[in-house]
Amino acid sequence: MGKKLQIIDLNTDVCDHESAVETIAALDGGYVCVATVHMVMEAHDDPEFAARVNAADLVVPDGMPLVWMQKRLGAGQASRVRGNDLTINLCRYAEGAGMSVGFYGGRQEVLEAIKARAARDFPKLNIAYAYAPPFRALSEEEDAKVVTEINEAAPDILFVGLGCPKQENWMAAHRGEVKAVMVGVGAEFDFYAGNLREAPRWLSNIGLEWLFRLAMEPRRLWRRYLVLNPRFMWLAARQLMGRKNLQE
Repeated sequence: MGKKLQIIDLNTDVCDHESAVETIAALDGGYVCVATVHMVMEAHDDPEFAARVNAADLVVPDGMPLVWMQKRLGAGQASRVRGNDLTINLCRYAEGAGMSVGFYGGRQEVLEAIKARAARDFPKLNIAYAYAPPFRALSEEEDAKVVTEINEAAPDILFVGLGCPKQENWMAAHRGEVKAVMVGVGAEFDFYAGNLREAPRWLSNIGLEWLFRLAMEPRRLWRRYLVLNPRFMWLAARQLMGRKNLQE
């Protein structure tokens, strides 16, 4: 992969969809984080969480503010690796390469919708595993059973849709236990299943996807966007100003 750039407290990889897919496909285990402004702020507020994300094999920038920061930090070739597109591109790659995939997270009806759509989009794709865990902490016995079942199904790529920060914590805790490459994709389960509408591409390209999502789910997302976004802007500006002062 290319270089890593620190955005506030998170180390992000400078990559594009093609290089991200190639890197993930070549990994032997480990985990991948799809970074957003929300994740950057979770990392800023929780150093232990920051350490878990920074220990990932790949941290791709999903969200135009992160791409803009990478560019301002000297990576003129920086581009967005959108989580929705990464999921689809990985499934397409896996189908062509004869690799299998699995899905961990979400609700059972969401997983059924994912499998139904994937059967249409990628008829030769082998979905080796799909499980919707209960919305509570698993006991040690339940967790061990999940790990055993994942490894017995042996997916090459395991998409983890538990939401941030839960999915990143789960992947970090299961590194070395789960043999698949784990990719934390959050809400992409609902997007691919058709339960959530995706923002128009032009709105995403100008960094206003958050506004579309806020309009779709105001009660759930108001704090993430109306509180965390301004804090991110302040911290990002302070980082850039500090860098400018060092260069003068």
